[in-house]
Amino acid sequence: MAVPLFLDPKLEQPLTSLLTSPRFLHDLVDGLGSPLNVVLPDRIVENVSRFRSVYRRHRLEGEICFAHKANRSSALVRRLAATEAAMDVASLGELQHALASGFTPERIGATGPKEPEFLWLAARTGVTVNIEGHAELESLATLVRHHGLPRVRVLLRLSDFSGTGVKFLSRRSRFGSPASELTGLLDACGQHHDAVEVIGVSYHLDTTSLEEKALALEGCVRAMDECRARGMRPRVIDIGGGFGVSYLADGAQWERYTSQLTSAAMGRREALAWRSHSYGLSSEGGTLRGSLELYPSHRSLAGADYLDELLRTPAPTLGRPLATLLLENLYDLCVEPGRALLDQCGLTLARVLETRRESDGTHAVSLAMNSDDCALEEHGILLDPIVLHRDKPWEAAEDTAEPFGVHLHGNLCLESDLITRRTVFLRRLPARGDLLAFPNTAGYCMDFSAQHAQRRPLARKVAAYRDADGWQWRLDDQYWPIHSAGDAHEV
Repeated sequence: MAVPLFLDPKLEQPLTSLLTSPRFLHDLVDGLGSPLNVVLPDRIVENVSRFRSVYRRHRLEGEICFAHKANRSSALVRRLAATEAAMDVASLGELQHALASGFTPERIGATGPKEPEFLWLAARTGVTVNIEGHAELESLATLVRHHGLPRVRVLLRLSDFSGTGVKFLSRRSRFGSPASELTGLLDACGQHHDAVEVIGVSYHLDTTSLEEKALALEGCVRAMDECRARGMRPRVIDIGGGFGVSYLADGAQWERYTSQLTSAAMGRREALAWRSHSYGLSSEGGTLRGSLELYPSHRSLAGADYLDELLRTPAPTLGRPLATLLLENLYDLCVEPGRALLDQCGLTLARVLETRRESDGTHAVSLAMNSDDCALEEHGILLDPIVLHRDKPWEAAEDTAEPFGVHLHGNLCLESDLITRRTVFLRRLPARGDLLAFPNTAGYCMDFSAQHAQRRPLARKVAAYRDADGWQWRLDDQYWPIHSAGDAHEV
């Protein structure tokens, strides 16, 4: 068998404690079925606190908004409602959910493309609206006047930033108006002064580049200057999300795996995945082609630490740290983490249906779930699951003399239904009835793309929390903050 390439997941409390309670997790799956998503509402409060500590470090004010689209959970949203966190909603359903979960309108921001119904409820309730462009501004102003609604607080979302003497541009985004069109957008806002109040600007960039985000944030500061020159009183700069998560415990494992994946694509070693899948890499005449289509599963800088580093980064042309620019102008900073606020907030459990040895020495493990139930592969996230026997405690550092290479198959009658295409190395070989736990799936991987197939139900979701008697659970939509022991403690 090939030398094992482990990708051990990064685990923190309370997720670690939950995994060391295998009987509790088996009982949940026995009662509620496989697959099963488990969320940890109290952990999201801790993640908000970590972001808030960065604000305090830089003496900044502003809102930390959870990007609702990253998880549909009611328990997580309700738990956040009991803190000072805010909410970023991107649909009518998310807005209704946030309001029903305890968020007041001044703690909600509406982003993304907006249907008339979404715009109406946002305007009717008084949430802040991120304006994507001229057409949306016109639609909102018309709606406000037609229905006699109060003025709506708006942020102007910008994109395509550039700077004099800067050797790079921010990459193009389909969200927002090009920064070069700000003048025309402000002209339109002036014409609709009776319907909208510009309280600031924002951006949304799909990049991990600190340089690009620094350029965009500096561009927003310059845009605020133009707003003020017109007599407006802007006070908020919203820099969106994209702070990332580090899914793996060991960066060396990630470097080794990606290096070996390159070697496999070049034909220098055996394939590392089902049917020689190479995650976007190929060889052409001895030259490596393509690019790695994977999320950087180990990141040295992620979450609140990424925000801290961004705020320390000098503005590309003005030279001073970005936090200093915000402080000098007394601007509030708004962030919209989704994945980063869900770090360590949950896991997905699947029952093992069958384990059989293949002719090449690997094992095929069939699970009572399909690839849409746990969309790690779709989002390019690679990490090893954890085997949970019913009565044998899991130990994070457990070693075995000979690890097992396995392929994880879903329960659909499709050759393509693989939970992960790569060969996964496990320190324990699962047997029928065991559970595989996929850690840290709360951010996008639980239900972002799940769909009905073969009349199979979608994975159910429960909230797990601890009290004086140990681990307890409730169905996701039956959880409220009063059930957590720390419900009185706000961030």
